[in-house]
Amino acid sequence: MDRPRSRRDQIRARVADAGFVRIDALAAEHGVSAMTIHRDLEDLQSHGWLRKVRGGATAVPSSMHHGDVRHRLGTMTAAKQALARAAVRHIEPGQAVLMDESTTALAMADLVAARAPLTVVTHFLPLVNRLTGEPGVELIALGGSYFAAYDAFLGLRTVEALASLRADVLISSTTAVRRGHCYHQSQETVAVKRAMMAAAETSVLLVDSSKFDRRGLHHLAPLTAFDHVLVDDGLPVAEQRQLREQKVNLTVVPVAGRDDLG
Repeated sequence: MDRPRSRRDQIRARVADAGFVRIDALAAEHGVSAMTIHRDLEDLQSHGWLRKVRGGATAVPSSMHHGDVRHRLGTMTAAKQALARAAVRHIEPGQAVLMDESTTALAMADLVAARAPLTVVTHFLPLVNRLTGEPGVELIALGGSYFAAYDAFLGLRTVEALASLRADVLISSTTAVRRGHCYHQSQETVAVKRAMMAAAETSVLLVDSSKFDRRGLHHLAPLTAFDHVLVDDGLPVAEQRQLREQKVNLTVVPVAGRDDLG
């Protein structure tokens, strides 16, 4: 018998490897109806693994589907590294630092460790693994429900854990910015990021310029809700001007080698 969890794991891997797979092909491979595959794809999409499109599913990032961790790690790497170098200046030894599940924050791991002694609080498993055993870093890992597409713990238990903490600095990112507001595709992500913002004295948002071409379903916050917003110099000057007119505390970070940001 083709069990739903096993089947969905196989579908996820198939779409990730192929980039696009048709619904009728998946139905034939698993010996189930097209309607069953539709339900499988809806479930996988809700967890951020893929994007359901007409006739099938794709793992290719788009304006609405931002990809799983594996895809995100390989995009805008030069910009993320430049933003990380700029953001670490907001961290001082001895502070407690909240870090979210963004790959932009992950780019800061080595830089943050160099600022020890620090307390780092995160729900992002790759960051936990990277900082485990790092001298001078007291690591607090937030629990919750594990979301494999984000490689992070999210949900009510994560939010409740954050409510009992108070940190000096939050290092965060967002997956989409439209008209001066941040958006995400996951309600669970929004809930945790809002709890992080409430738990930090100072919030620093790192946004690579590609995020301004994307869309998200769930509103997180206006850019003005963050104390500092760092963006790479790929953002058009006209848009930079608009954000400053909206009273966003914007820092534009230069990126070397702009011909290859992937």
